[in-house]
Amino acid sequence: MDRRRFIVAASVHGWALTPLAAALSACGKSGAWPEGMAEIKWDRDTCVRCSMVISDRRFAAEMRGGEKNTVFKFDDIGCAVFWMRDKAGDFPWMAEAATRIWVADAAGKGDKWLDARKAHYSGGAMSPMGYNFSARAYVEAGSQSFDEMRQHVLAKGK
Repeated sequence: MDRRRFIVAASVHGWALTPLAAALSACGKSGAWPEGMAEIKWDRDTCVRCSMVISDRRFAAEMRGGEKNTVFKFDDIGCAVFWMRDKAGDFPWMAEAATRIWVADAAGKGDKWLDARKAHYSGGAMSPMGYNFSARAYVEAGSQSFDEMRQHVLAKGK
């Protein structure tokens, strides 16, 4: 069928394209992203600190804030901790309570996100950059708060 006949057929039988259009529209955003969080494109987006591709869905993190709603993506919560320390002068809004920080719930597969400041962190996991903290929504024996985890990561000094 040449192009002209296809266009005529499509306009006469527009309903025939509806299932195809519906199927293609499902190819947009995937995953359960909390309101305000930018989609992480797995295996394509890179960590703003270490430039590693974000692929392990159990350890990813994201920060968003400031007047321009700037987004920073991380492959490991440890990278986010160091970024916040190292870039505080460039982005003073990072210290504000309005700044949103999400971390992947290690119990999920990139489909569950937690407020990083309220999450509970357990050590001993093999995270992408070796900071080895995973986040959970609930308290586990030996888990740490965000501030405790942050102090531990900064003491490592990577």
